[in-house]
Amino acid sequence: MASKRVLLLCGDYMEDYEAMVPFQALQAYGLTVDAVCPGKKAGDVCRTAVHQLSGHQDYMEDYEVTVPFQSLQALGCQVDAVCPKKKTGETCPTAIHDFEGDQTYSEKPGHDFALNATYDDVNASSYDALVIPGGRAPEYLALNESVIALVKHFMESKKPVASICHGQQILAAADVLKGRRCTAYPAVKLNVVLGGAIWLEPNPISRCFTDGNLVTGAAWPGHPEFIAKLMALLGIHVTF
Repeated sequence: MASKRVLLLCGDYMEDYEAMVPFQALQAYGLTVDAVCPGKKAGDVCRTAVHQLSGHQDYMEDYEVTVPFQSLQALGCQVDAVCPKKKTGETCPTAIHDFEGDQTYSEKPGHDFALNATYDDVNASSYDALVIPGGRAPEYLALNESVIALVKHFMESKKPVASICHGQQILAAADVLKGRRCTAYPAVKLNVVLGGAIWLEPNPISRCFTDGNLVTGAAWPGHPEFIAKLMALLGIHVTF
């Protein structure tokens, strides 16, 4: 009797265990396993990633939190960085994402980002704008009911909201994208479209857009335009 055959669909930065364990276990059970990847052939390799569960809403993109945080402070704005279940002085580990010629971005540990306010003490009505960085954190923050309520407050109050990269996963979860023209990191396009938004292609990847009180960007290379558009909504002007 011929061996049963299994096709394993792979891609760069798939989870290491989730590829290797089925691949080797099924072979051990006597099955033929063909591991394939779009755009690659037998003998090529796929990079994998090791994901360690931390139990926190960490690993936002390093640049996408630090650059807006420090840029807005440099303009004289008071910027409070908060995270659910954490308080002033605690830190959030970040992740560094680079484009190194693979099918998607690489991910490496970034700087620990220090919070300067306590999430549970936040009074949303006392703030003029909301900035949402991308990275891994939105995957988990989008499931937090208090975060969803916070985002809805800013959107319903028509206060400026600036979201970049995977941050739009939170906007989609909050159901605030219907009819909005926006962009995001391309891998998040499905979330955005299913959320009712009108998708705007980020070409080039640095492209950002404004629709009413909402500023969206695709990735950290777009920070100059992203921050400039938020400044415009806040009525902040820099002259030399």
